[in-house]
Amino acid sequence: MTKAEISSEDVATRGLSASEPTPDPTAGPSVAPDHLGGPLVVLSDVDKHFGTLHVLQKINLTVRKGEVVVVLGPSGSGKSTLCRVINRLETIEAGSITIDGQKLPEEGTALAQLRADVGMVFQSFNLFAHKTILENVTLGPIKVRKKSAAEAKKRGMELLKRVGVDSQAEKYPAQLSGGQQQRVAIARALAMDPKVIMFDEPTSALDPEMVNEVLEVMVSLARQGMTMIVVTHEMGFARKAANRVVFMDNGQIVEEADPDSFFTNAQTTRAKDFLSKIVFHRAIRRWPEERRCRAVQQSECGASEDGLRRILAEGGRGERRPVRLQGRHLNEPTETRPVRIG
Repeated sequence: MTKAEISSEDVATRGLSASEPTPDPTAGPSVAPDHLGGPLVVLSDVDKHFGTLHVLQKINLTVRKGEVVVVLGPSGSGKSTLCRVINRLETIEAGSITIDGQKLPEEGTALAQLRADVGMVFQSFNLFAHKTILENVTLGPIKVRKKSAAEAKKRGMELLKRVGVDSQAEKYPAQLSGGQQQRVAIARALAMDPKVIMFDEPTSALDPEMVNEVLEVMVSLARQGMTMIVVTHEMGFARKAANRVVFMDNGQIVEEADPDSFFTNAQTTRAKDFLSKIVFHRAIRRWPEERRCRAVQQSECGASEDGLRRILAEGGRGERRPVRLQGRHLNEPTETRPVRIG
């Protein structure tokens, strides 16, 4: 079995974390492609630098109404920056961005109004610690949408119930679990009645057992036709809910495809390598720590495709020997921290 074949088979079937919802093989994307609306978010030749680092390079992307686009790629590939420029949390240096036909304003009241149509769910929740859960959800509609307190409260309770935390309405964020706080963050975004919601790695800060409760809410939103741009490492969600997968690397969109095509027949070498590494790290996650760390050392030191397969076949039981990692010789596997791929 080649490395690419491992990616295709295992990511499609066994390559899901224990916390991810198992995809229904008969379930299609959230909205059939023929039933998607017109262009909602359009990026044309977008460029962005951080100093000398070119984080977004000539990005061209169109997201249609009702579409769920999942953005995958290794760390540092520009995924989060892509989300942030759409909401103008980061500025761009070239190109253009339009939301529902309107060019993204540079500043002022027009920008604030347009931002109200673009929801954002961050990986770190970003709830107001001094306000109750219900107050967090109603603040935007009252201040920005100019809704009455009674109307905002009624809508807020409906949304908290929708994400399963209505019983926590009068508590403060610190009194909730991470999964509950992230569901509140989703309810807060929905309270603004946005045209599109962006999720920037919404499960990365959660304990594994809390991931599923957040993903279930996101899958439900996708099934209801919410336009979503999701930066995530949750492959199960991508297969279950996405209309399209966008793979990024080094600030560029390397590949775009529907989930089945991407996970079973990726076209680019870089995407195949990315999927293979995910399968490799998930395959060894239940090994004893010493064997797992040794396997990670070997994979990080440029193991070939045959080498990765041999590590899996041998179960990491190879002879212990010094391994060079990031310029240092390491003799003990416990000196290495397994890194997160993606």
